[in-house]
Amino acid sequence: MNPPSIRFVIPYFGRWPFWMRFFLEGCRRNPDIDWLLFTDCGIPENAPENVRFIELSFAAYCQWVSARLGINFHPEQAYKLCDIKPALGYIHADELEGVDFWAFGDIDVIYGDLRRYFTAERLAKKDLFATHHRRISGHLCLLRNTARMREAFMRIPHWQQRYANPMHQALDEGAFSRVFIRHKNWPESLRLFLARFNVWSRRSEFVESHSTFTLLADGRRVVAKRWFLQEGRLTNSDMGDTELPYLHFLVWKNERWTAHLPDGLLGPKELAFSSSWEVSEAGWRKSDL
Repeated sequence: MNPPSIRFVIPYFGRWPFWMRFFLEGCRRNPDIDWLLFTDCGIPENAPENVRFIELSFAAYCQWVSARLGINFHPEQAYKLCDIKPALGYIHADELEGVDFWAFGDIDVIYGDLRRYFTAERLAKKDLFATHHRRISGHLCLLRNTARMREAFMRIPHWQQRYANPMHQALDEGAFSRVFIRHKNWPESLRLFLARFNVWSRRSEFVESHSTFTLLADGRRVVAKRWFLQEGRLTNSDMGDTELPYLHFLVWKNERWTAHLPDGLLGPKELAFSSSWEVSEAGWRKSDL
């Protein structure tokens, strides 16, 4: 039996980031998952067959969103697109026909073996899969491709006005999380007890995947110093041999990499295509494991 099909939907406008080839190679290593990107950045060289690009302007895409949602969606900054991530399944329902699960996410990530994490057995049990313990992560979230889940974003209070507001409001991680998980700061035992009576909670999974920070036993959040790709297995320096589904390098991107030239961070050009490498705040290097 074939595993459930998964399609990522990612609108991205402006300019591809310098690490784009590492993102695309992560997609290529997951050949039975596909990605649909809406963009004005052009089609990268040697893009994998499982990544499809639909080229259009940012203005044209905003008009598409406006028509589909019945709102006036014309922000000046493409960052506002983060707010509408939970609505992408509804906006692009035609492009998701016949797909079992759709996903939203970012491109400042490197994928490991996603199927090893999102197994068929796991996907059979829930309708939404978040990769943080108590909130939805905007960098990767899977949803079952049903009308109910495509329209779940409509449970965000005043979603029309908040989507039409040109200011970014982090609705993908804040307001959308509260549809599925309530009282996240309450004691865990009490929160889980109450979640039994919320059908949206019962049909969702919130499990920390340690993609951005590693959560230590004492509750501290730390950034792993190094991540390793070895023959498709993604691990980091804090969690030993524990295989992780993906790396989200938000901290390095915002705090370290802005001070360096991209060429000094990427390593040899062929490194992205190799089966093994490591990455840290100093960029990508050949693995010494």
